[in-house]
Amino acid sequence: MMMIDKLAYSSPWRYKSTHLKSCFAIGTLLICVAVRSFLVSSVILALMGCLTVTYSQASLSRYGKMMLWPLGFLMLGTIAVFFDVAGEPMGLLHVAIGSKYIVMLTESLAYGARLILVSLASVSCLYFLILTTTMPDLMDGLKRLHLPWLVIELMTLIYRFIFVLLDSALAITTAQNCRLGNRNLRTSIRSMGGMLAALFIQAMGKSSALFDSMEARCYEGRIRVLTEHRPAAKKEVLLVAAYLTGLLALAVFCHMKGGL
Repeated sequence: MMMIDKLAYSSPWRYKSTHLKSCFAIGTLLICVAVRSFLVSSVILALMGCLTVTYSQASLSRYGKMMLWPLGFLMLGTIAVFFDVAGEPMGLLHVAIGSKYIVMLTESLAYGARLILVSLASVSCLYFLILTTTMPDLMDGLKRLHLPWLVIELMTLIYRFIFVLLDSALAITTAQNCRLGNRNLRTSIRSMGGMLAALFIQAMGKSSALFDSMEARCYEGRIRVLTEHRPAAKKEVLLVAAYLTGLLALAVFCHMKGGL
């Protein structure tokens, strides 16, 4: 079981209404993406971080490490946003390349910082949902929303099979490291190629074994999982509604102030 699943199953909010938690997280996400405000994104990032650390059994250091993954991806993805091409030197920074200049403008820097902050706040909303809600509960919520059953089953199988492949990849990598398969760059590249080739073969074998086991358990085209419906309390519904209303009011205020 992956750490995400362990944290979700041990969360004190695991038995809260899935629909309520989804409305809370997705509503916050939509407001964050729609407004793209520094203030709103900062509030959402701080609030979701506090709630996730408090109610998901994830420590602050672990949550910080989890946020570093998307942050690194965002930094690499927004480098091009920070710079522009101009015919003359301008902005905060400029580097001459032939007759053109690579410049960093104040506007592009602010736009890139806003993009990173909004993206991190959006990721924090998703972290809150997946670290307080188990996958069977999420799938049950999608079923109640009448999402096509084929899409739900594909999501379930892909999600579970990712864990199988990760376990196999970690086992192969550990075995290679024990045999000094990463002592230099050349052997590391060769070990990576061997790991991917072995992983592909194991994936084909495990998928065939998975289908055989499903057939042996009278699989007839649909995966049926026992779930428990947990209705939300009226007090919780009112609190979420009040929170989303207040956040929306703050978002409208920031939008009227020019995207503060």
